[in-house]
Amino acid sequence: MRIVLFAGKGGVGKTSIAAATGVACAQKGLKTLIMSLDTAHSLVDSFDLDRTLMDRNKGKPIRVANKLSIQEVDAQEEIKKNWGEVHKYIGSLLNISGIDEVLAEELAILPGMEEVSSLLYINRYVAQKRYDVILLDCAPTGESIRFISIPTSLEWYMKKLFDVERRIVKIARPIAKKLYDVPLPEDEYFATIQRLFNRLEGIDRILSDPTITTVRMITNPEKIVLKETQRAYMYFSLYKMCVDAVVINRILPEAVDDGFFTKWKETQDLYIKKTEQLFSPIPILKVPMLSDQVVGMTELSKLAKEIYGGLNPEQILYAETPYAFRKVEEDYFLDIKIPFLTKKEVELSKCNEELIVRIGGFKRHVLLPRNIATRKPSGAKIESDKIVIKFGGNHGF
Repeated sequence: MRIVLFAGKGGVGKTSIAAATGVACAQKGLKTLIMSLDTAHSLVDSFDLDRTLMDRNKGKPIRVANKLSIQEVDAQEEIKKNWGEVHKYIGSLLNISGIDEVLAEELAILPGMEEVSSLLYINRYVAQKRYDVILLDCAPTGESIRFISIPTSLEWYMKKLFDVERRIVKIARPIAKKLYDVPLPEDEYFATIQRLFNRLEGIDRILSDPTITTVRMITNPEKIVLKETQRAYMYFSLYKMCVDAVVINRILPEAVDDGFFTKWKETQDLYIKKTEQLFSPIPILKVPMLSDQVVGMTELSKLAKEIYGGLNPEQILYAETPYAFRKVEEDYFLDIKIPFLTKKEVELSKCNEELIVRIGGFKRHVLLPRNIATRKPSGAKIESDKIVIKFGGNHGF
């Protein structure tokens, strides 16, 4: 199975490119699913399906062509199936605080619920081998990073806090009932979280395995968009995701010779060259702006040809693992490939068997092998496009 995430800044064309890729894969005879990870779903619109504005088919896959289905996860349906006691408890807290009951139910949809539901689907589809290719139409950058960080964050919570929290609440619940109106969660609340975590087992390995999952960064040839693409690449690398292509979308074609667009074309040429310099040797796929909106199977098929040319859309276009442990004489090293980084932008700390790497607002817990976990980091440096962390030895670098 192949899983491809299409990620980038909002409005760069992720949905259209994911949809076009799905059409191309299905035309090759591969059983393909395109799943929307954006709360503001628009896959149905991209395929020009005859459905009402809010008809999401209750979050189930919709067959749009031979070998091709799309899925837009419905948060309300997923709450009924997966989040019962958690949603009920949070809703009761909001209701006690004076919020109207109907509004409390809406507000009780916490950030991350929809992402976890999507991860549950992906894990199940992989286990069942239901599809040959799963294409993920990601939300804008920040939300897509949260999506891929959920498995490691949840694993950390379950290992470090869950059991302690469950025991404390069990002891405190009888006392709290006598003293406070605010209820503590019942054991079924914790049991629901435990079941969800069990069903997510293995998803982290799937997402970080470059032989299965890769990311395709979608960008436009503009300064602001390119900057966000660089930041997104850093964050995906932090979470051990392999970026196998950068797609530059909406390039003004040569046929556009109106004087009004002269400056735009010069600017685009500048940032196309800059993108090639920054991301080399990752393949750069250049996509011209088409003469009309890309809606429906015919136009999506045309777009797929513009994107991939003679390439197979499902193939891994570039493979490189962002993490590598190595030993040199008596010292161990961890190399983390994170381009565009400067020393002042990264913070490192160690807690027991984990190395904690923080970049901006995101952090990653890296589980260290046993023979390294007992050693203290003795130095770190930025070397080319990677962080090199040394463990052991009497001195740093």
